[in-house]
Amino acid sequence: MTENILKEREKAILRYVIHQFILNAMPVGSRLISKKYNLGLSSATIRNIMSDLEEMGYLDHPHTSAGRIPTDKGYRVYVDSLMDPPVLDREAKKIIDMNFETQFSDAEELLRITSYVLSELTNQLALVTYPKFDQAVLEKIQIVRLSSTRVLVVVSIRSGMVRTITLEINAESKEEHIELVQNYLNEKLCGLTFTEIKNSFEERMRDVNKDSLQPVIRVFIESVDKIFKDTSTDKALVTGTKNILKHPEFIDPSNIQTIIELIENQDIIIHILDNRRENDPNKVSVSIGGEINDEKLSEYSMITKEYSIGDVKGTLGIMGPKRMEYPKMIATIEYIAEQLSKELTQIG
Repeated sequence: MTENILKEREKAILRYVIHQFILNAMPVGSRLISKKYNLGLSSATIRNIMSDLEEMGYLDHPHTSAGRIPTDKGYRVYVDSLMDPPVLDREAKKIIDMNFETQFSDAEELLRITSYVLSELTNQLALVTYPKFDQAVLEKIQIVRLSSTRVLVVVSIRSGMVRTITLEINAESKEEHIELVQNYLNEKLCGLTFTEIKNSFEERMRDVNKDSLQPVIRVFIESVDKIFKDTSTDKALVTGTKNILKHPEFIDPSNIQTIIELIENQDIIIHILDNRRENDPNKVSVSIGGEINDEKLSEYSMITKEYSIGDVKGTLGIMGPKRMEYPKMIATIEYIAEQLSKELTQIG
């Protein structure tokens, strides 16, 4: 059964039930819908339609109440076709812009601010993964000779970001040797992703025949995983515990325990966020309840979007009770992801 089968009045009542439940966190009865909205339908008719929606799996009926609450299926129809268009209000936009006006010299500081602002504006748990370099494309390598046995390697990627690493060479090297190796590496590696470089580096270096270059080449072969390591794979920011715990859903202690476990185990967060990525990076991903594919999170929703600096991407989003203002959440995440991408490009 899909939302296309629902009649217009069934869609309207489902929409209003979800609106009221999001606002009040209380099961919604037919009398409230009848009084609140001018549908031209009696309370009895609305009650019958709500009963039909329950039979179709869009609403549920708690044993302790005469009212109904949305199911995962009901929320899904609401998000896909019934909710108001996502629009960011002027005040929220002003707060985001003000926080991003700061001149950031450090990407990590910018990500921390992003996570904080996202949580404060949504009152949910904010989740931000660090940029992932596995698909970063190498622009160029520069090797700076610090001494006869030490070099500084400057790795520039196509997005404009730069990373550096110092290497120790087990034999003395001359300036001309360093320059030759630098030229050779750029010729062989530019345009490849970090993953491609790590997987084929030694093979690509096999035709370096000059003995004088071997000590430098050897240290690159031994250090390739370090130089082209994706340092982001085990890093995420989780912010806003105090905000999410304000919701009435957390009267239940078991829900609090779930959030604490999530915060203490970032591997879970990173795994979930990685699996939430949309095929279309410009699209916001909304996962509701069971769609998250984690039994502990069956009472939550997660809204995420990729941010990017060229070929380098990360994910930001929120997690909270399914009873959330989806249009507001989606609009906030879209705008923050857009601003974060712009700021990271400037830092790079």
